[in-house]
Amino acid sequence: MTSWTSPAKLNLFLHITGRRSDGYHELQTAFQFLDYGDTLSFEPTVTPNIELLTPIEGVEHDNNLIVRAAKALQHHTGTTQGAYISLDKRLPMGGGLGGGSSNAATTLVALNQLWNCQLSNDELAAIGLKLGADVPVFIHGNAAWAEGVGEKLTPISPPEPWYVVIVPACHVSTSEIFSTTQLTRDCEPITISRFLSGEGRNVCEDVVKNHYPAVSESLSWLSQYGKARMTGTGACVFVDVSNQQQAQKIMDDLPESWQGFVAKGCNRSPLTNI
Repeated sequence: MTSWTSPAKLNLFLHITGRRSDGYHELQTAFQFLDYGDTLSFEPTVTPNIELLTPIEGVEHDNNLIVRAAKALQHHTGTTQGAYISLDKRLPMGGGLGGGSSNAATTLVALNQLWNCQLSNDELAAIGLKLGADVPVFIHGNAAWAEGVGEKLTPISPPEPWYVVIVPACHVSTSEIFSTTQLTRDCEPITISRFLSGEGRNVCEDVVKNHYPAVSESLSWLSQYGKARMTGTGACVFVDVSNQQQAQKIMDDLPESWQGFVAKGCNRSPLTNI
């Protein structure tokens, strides 16, 4: 088997500027990668079976985004090859770190190479978009400004600080947050330059704090060290610091029963280094 990284992402801010007739929300957000994530391993086979050897509890095999991505690539290219796949899972589900989308993207990138499909990143991103709005950013591998439903990407180069990420003991439902009436859906659009100068917030944060006390508690605790923020629709929260030693010191102070990690922000995905 060959191993491939499946990195986490952070949403550095998240605005909702409107709602489309099909029910999807118009967004503005900024993605940055972390040097922390899952690891996927692949063994190509001459038969077309796709088998995930490490099932995730509560997720049916054929509904897993890894399996769906592999089958989507098979269908698009007509390849008769298959694969055995294993997943070393570090990213929490429902955490806002993009674990499922990242897994799908890594699967497409890896099998495109291992099966010698020779598709471009644009072609892979088009397949990935059908699996989830965040999949294309992982395939292209650039920190990005995103609009539309998250698929209109513009590369950006924000600072690459160290982050302390806390993983609250809860699973936030994205669909629940996006369907609540309390969510702000009429943010004034901002520009990339305004974001890079410090503007922007996560409009989902207040809603999630009201529904999930663990997120509110984590944000409150982390705020003593800087501008604590929530990524995506949560549950994970983060703060940026200037160096690894400072980040590790915060981790050392983390309440004993809490979970978290230290990671470096990356404007190029670690997946692109393979």
